[in-house]
Amino acid sequence: MNELKILVVDDEARMRKIVKDFLTAKDYIVLEAGNGEEAIDIMYKDNKIDLVLLDVMMPKMDGWETCREIRKFSKVPIIMLTAKSDESDELLGYELGIDEYITKPFSPKILVARVDAILRRANKLDAESVLTAGDLVINKTSHIVTVKGEPVELSYKEFELLCYFVENKGIALSREKILNCVWNYDYFGDARTIDTHVKKIRSKLGECGDYIKTIWGMGYKFEV
Repeated sequence: MNELKILVVDDEARMRKIVKDFLTAKDYIVLEAGNGEEAIDIMYKDNKIDLVLLDVMMPKMDGWETCREIRKFSKVPIIMLTAKSDESDELLGYELGIDEYITKPFSPKILVARVDAILRRANKLDAESVLTAGDLVINKTSHIVTVKGEPVELSYKEFELLCYFVENKGIALSREKILNCVWNYDYFGDARTIDTHVKKIRSKLGECGDYIKTIWGMGYKFEV
């Protein structure tokens, strides 16, 4: 795994141990935090965290607040772990910039598979992979998006979704296909998750946001 480092944040020591055991079996380096404050401290001290597994219900600083703080200084992929399955909570997580949302109880093997998928995509980029579309330029290696030469800040999942659109420009894409290809697993949640991400991407891209066309009743198409 090339010494990839994962931070597991959960106030339940037993849960941290289960997750750690499965991750270390796949040769990941695992750091642990019992609450959000500890997690933030660890991330300030170690800027080489590759992914964060973040529980929602924790003392001192819950998962939502922790996610907000992390996003102030890092684009590290975040998988949110929660015992709640409320749709509004899931949408809130994506609004805050998380990359996956997993409801407890979950299969540790499935969790590891999703960790693998995110990190595999994050580390498989070609050395000189640059996408261009009109005034939009995406450097997949450096994870930089520019509009008319000006940098645009996107979350990890927003970046992935935008790349997928550009790589499939001119093709009508259903929400189900987008979920399966970008989220990389059979998604059983609400397809409106995509709409939330598209809304944020459009806002951040300014005039270039119009490149993402809505196909009513189906999904989206990227056209310049």
